[in-house]
Parts: sequence; C-alpha cells; structure tokens
Amino acid sequence: MATIRMMSSTRPAKNSRAVNRELPASGWRLSRLRGTRLHMLLAPAFGALLLLGWWLLAESGRYAAFIVPSPASVAERWWRLAEDGSLVRHMAVTLREVLSGLVIGVAAAFWLGYLIAKSRVAAYTLTPYLVALQAVPIVAIAPLLIIWFGAGIASKVIVCALLVFFPMLVNTVLGVRNIPADLCDLMRSLEATPLQTFWHLEMPAALPILIGGLKVSATLSVIGAVVGEFVSASAGLGYLINFGRGTYDTPLVIAAVFTLTALALLLYGLAAWLEAVLLDWQDGA
Repeated sequence: MATIRMMSSTRPAKNSRAVNRELPASGWRLSRLRGTRLHMLLAPAFGALLLLGWWLLAESGRYAAFIVPSPASVAERWWRLAEDGSLVRHMAVTLREVLSGLVIGVAAAFWLGYLIAKSRVAAYTLTPYLVALQAVPIVAIAPLLIIWFGAGIASKVIVCALLVFFPMLVNTVLGVRNIPADLCDLMRSLEATPLQTFWHLEMPAALPILIGGLKVSATLSVIGAVVGEFVSASAGLGYLINFGRGTYDTPLVIAAVFTLTALALLLYGLAAWLEAVLLDWQDGA
C-alpha cells in the first residue's frame, strides 16, 4: 500500500511537468505547422535541383540532343501528344490494364492469404508453389502469357495481377497472423460467428498492414502493365516507349516515362487517402 501511495504521489508531479511543457499550446502548434510546411517544400526543392541539373547537362553540349534532350523539348513533345489526343488514348489503355490487374491481383491475394493465415494445411501445401511462382521473373512469363491469351488486354491484365499478387499475399498473411490472441479468445468467449469475427476483429486489426500491401501493389501494377506492353502491344504508354526507342525519339520516351510516374504517384496517393479515411480511428486511440 505504501508503494502504491508513493507511485500515486509522484505521478501528478510528472503530469504537472508535462502540462507545463504543453502550456504554450498555440505557440507549439504554430511552430509545428511551420515545420510541416517547410518539410512539404523539400520534395519540390529537390525536384527543382534535379531539373536544373538536367537542363545544365543538356545545354553543356557534351551529348547529342537525341541522347540527352532538354526539358523544354520533352515538355514540347508531351504537349503535342496531349494536344492531338494520343496521350489520353494511350494512357487510357494502360490505366484500364492497371486497374483491372490491380483489382484482380489484390482480391485473389487477399482471399488466398487469408486462407493460408487461417489454415496450416493450406499454408504447407500452397506456400512452396507461391514462392516458386514469385521467383520466376515476370519478364520470362510475359511472352508465354501473350502466346496463351493473345496480344489483347487479357494478357496484360494477367501480367499486372501476377506482379501485384505476392506483396499483397504476404501482407495479408502477416496482418491476419499478427492479431493478438487475447482478442481472438474474447471473440470466442462472446460466441461470435466466423463472419462476425472477420468483420469486427480481423479486418480492422489487419487493415494497417493490408493497406501497406495495397500501396506497394498500386505502384507495381503500373510496372506490370508496361512489361506486358513491352512484349506485345499496339497501344498504351509502354507501346509509346517502345516506339520512341525504335525511332530514337528520346523526348517521346521520357514524356511517356514521366506520364507513367505520374500515374503511379496518383495510385499511391489514392491508397494513402484510403488509409487516412479507413484508419482515422487510430488518431483518436
């Protein structure tokens, strides 16, 4: 009892010191806001430095224009693509492949990963084959898929789905297996059904790791679509890169690469926004 009283008597002193530190709350929040704004300027500033270095390298005259084109020529080529509608048309093809492959790959990985996490028989049976499939380079599989499924959108979607499959599978298994055992015991003591346990415990508990896998898959889906278009395609941003490479149109290649980068950043930003919406409850925890 004496120990408890001593602990309770010392606790207010610590709390009072913490409160004293937090008394100028408005000033602390203002400085934190200024620090956040400064941090937001780091990425644009670094990008401006890279752009300046690129411009200086192009203007130095050490390399031919078709090897290192200037930023202005790339911007002009990108504008001409956008003006005649080619950019939108090819980007729409790639985006369709990316979204289709992402949805199929993430959905298949989630349910198979959930099965592996819940069943040891499934884990011991399927894991070696899934790891072996991941060990095979997707570039080696893509020509076979083109032969089996044709040069249309189906083969590109499958390539994209295969590329996003394994990261989402691993994150699903980790997310479900890392649920605290005492929470599972609590759901069993409440006589919750498997569906109730899945919806009220397993999904919320595994959601942070699942969204981490979704972020990785969102960026890999763009790579998968481009790999499929490199092998065989008549449209898409990967086709534009292949065409520009064959005609030594370096500004076209760089413009298509920048568009792919913007597409990947957009998908990653959507996944981050989804994380902020679905995990908003963590801020108040």
